[in-house]
Amino acid sequence: MSTTSPTTHTSPIAQGLHLEINSHSVVSGSLNCHIVIPARLASTRLPEKLLLRETGKTVLQHTYEAARMAVRPKGIMVAVDSPRLQREVESFGGAAMLTDPDLPSGTDRVAAVARHLPQAAAFINVQGDEPEISGAAIDLVAQLLEENPQADVATLAAPIRQRERLNDPACVKVVCDHRQRALYFSRSAIPHARSWDDALLAANPPSFLQHMGIYGYRREFLAKLSHLPASPLEQLEKLEQLRFLQAGCEIVVGIVPEPTQGIDTWNDYRAFVRRRCGC
Repeated sequence: MSTTSPTTHTSPIAQGLHLEINSHSVVSGSLNCHIVIPARLASTRLPEKLLLRETGKTVLQHTYEAARMAVRPKGIMVAVDSPRLQREVESFGGAAMLTDPDLPSGTDRVAAVARHLPQAAAFINVQGDEPEISGAAIDLVAQLLEENPQADVATLAAPIRQRERLNDPACVKVVCDHRQRALYFSRSAIPHARSWDDALLAANPPSFLQHMGIYGYRREFLAKLSHLPASPLEQLEKLEQLRFLQAGCEIVVGIVPEPTQGIDTWNDYRAFVRRRCGC
């Protein structure tokens, strides 16, 4: 992980579209991958959260700057759904692409950017409300794709050490096989312990894993994904990654010590401001 901000330049591509290029990454990894940050203005639980700026910077700028600390990806683009977000990204020197506001998901915004970056082999989807994402976590996703050429998708998970998190439907769980391939994702507590023992929460390797919402997609899979209908399991659990599994996708899962703390509510944001500002 880089300890200093990478030097960057911009390069024109796709009829005037500009992408911020990370010059350190030229020698950092063999896979030509790019970070895409899908950014949506509307938010049900916290309206326009990406534009909150009590720290002096917007949530979106914090996320962008955090993502720039990754050294393996070759570049970074924010896929926005409104001119306001586009202006915000450009105001702090970032690269933005305006995408169709009617696209149904962040993955669809990543796919829209991918069509303008034909040289890229893979894309890492970093959510815009993850201002504390680490560059090391992003680099691990890129590394997983490099080292597992048969995997269509790479993602991350972290141990669950509190029973309340295990039972929280907002905390998505993942179960993996011995090769760290995802078997299933669920809002329920999986695997289910028939006889509970608190020692299960301290087990190593961990008994329970929380899925983190960061994905690395190979170009071929991303192109195919837009043609896949919503699957029955996806509709039941409201989890997009179940569509991947039901379509026969191979998902490799990397394990990190702690999950990233995203921002979904005012309480999440206030906690972030306290951590950031020390107040």
